[in-house]
Amino acid sequence: MTLQPERIRAVVSAIPPGAVATYGQVAALAGYPRHARHVGRVLARAGGDGLPWHRVVGAGGRIALPARSPAAREQVRRLRAEGVVVTAGRVDLARCRWQPGLDELLWGPGFATSGD
Repeated sequence: MTLQPERIRAVVSAIPPGAVATYGQVAALAGYPRHARHVGRVLARAGGDGLPWHRVVGAGGRIALPARSPAAREQVRRLRAEGVVVTAGRVDLARCRWQPGLDELLWGPGFATSGD
């Protein structure tokens, strides 16, 4: 399988503020089911290019970065700034997991359908 990082980047870019997605969810939405590690690699290579990397968490809502690392502290800070509650290194996926519709996936968070 040839990895197309732009597909992963597009999914991560569509996650709205105050919501999170897991690495596995991003991989599946990008067309790479069972390839969550690829998502981590793409985000690690992205650096500071404006991707909302902090909205991607590990399975079960855990912050996947090493505890107490500067990157983990930054992720928690950014999530909390968006209103996401982080407790003991985890977010509550039942409250803040992103469930995109097709329009939102294709066109971004501002294009979610209203059910019309």
